Amino acid sequence: MDRTSVDWHGYIPAITTPFTRDGDFDVAAFEGQMGWLADEGMHGVILAGTSGEWFSLNEDERAELFTQGARLGAGMRVLGGCNAFTAAEAIRHARAAERAGLDGILLTPPPYLVPSRAEIVEFYREVAAGTELPICVYNWPRGCIVDLDVDTLGELAEIDNVVAIKNSTGNFAGFLAGLYALGDRVRYFGIPTSELGADLAALGRGDGLMGSGAPLGRDHPDFWNALAAGERERAIELGARDRVVMTRWFGPDYGAKFGNQQAIMKTALRLRGVSAGYVRRPLLELDDAQVSIVRSTLEDLGIATVPLS
Repeated sequence: MDRTSVDWHGYIPAITTPFTRDGDFDVAAFEGQMGWLADEGMHGVILAGTSGEWFSLNEDERAELFTQGARLGAGMRVLGGCNAFTAAEAIRHARAAERAGLDGILLTPPPYLVPSRAEIVEFYREVAAGTELPICVYNWPRGCIVDLDVDTLGELAEIDNVVAIKNSTGNFAGFLAGLYALGDRVRYFGIPTSELGADLAALGRGDGLMGSGAPLGRDHPDFWNALAAGERERAIELGARDRVVMTRWFGPDYGAKFGNQQAIMKTALRLRGVSAGYVRRPLLELDDAQVSIVRSTLEDLGIATVPLS
């Protein structure tokens, strides 16, 4: 496999996993959310990513999420987050993704452990040997403590199943180095929604953005649709709206400026009337002041909001 083995492109957000206030997976809410995402034109979605609170899902819940996501994801590419501390566990998640009929998997290095380059490469090799699905490597330094450099990413790109890289690093020079070194071999996600991102796309560099939550709905995929249609100025206008969200809610390393990232996204979606549910403990819902920040951001962008229940 290589980048030509998949058609992943555009905006593919890691979406939230709706929970009830008691912490149960809310299938009905998930169905509503998936319907909204499809109607808003997402090119794909990622299940059980960071935004999807993979860390608080047990194995059966993650498998159920994959099954429901495959059922509801018609018209979108659906990837399953298989993050785990061991290759054996990641393989079990990958096989659940296979059984559900997902299009591929997203996988970080083992978090918390701070593994060496050799350990990271061996981890991906083991998982790749245990699944037939295409793999997107997720470079997420804030959550995994390691930042995958170009040499490491190049070694991972040699693994047969690896077809894409999601790069969520604050090291933009490193991101560009990887993009130019590896973009002809694997699909590369993480292109900024800015004039620079538009220029990179015009040069054929990069395949899109695997963002978070899709709080602006159609604005996100339409940035990429506009670029594909040659409407650069329209794309830049849409991208500027995304930058408002990123600068008000998140820091340079993609960490939340208040509350937690998952609650921010769920609050934004619920303010739009989308059935995004609630976070699961130990995460906490936003307080009134924090909700006001999210609400004012949406309203400043001309997005109508509804009262929260």
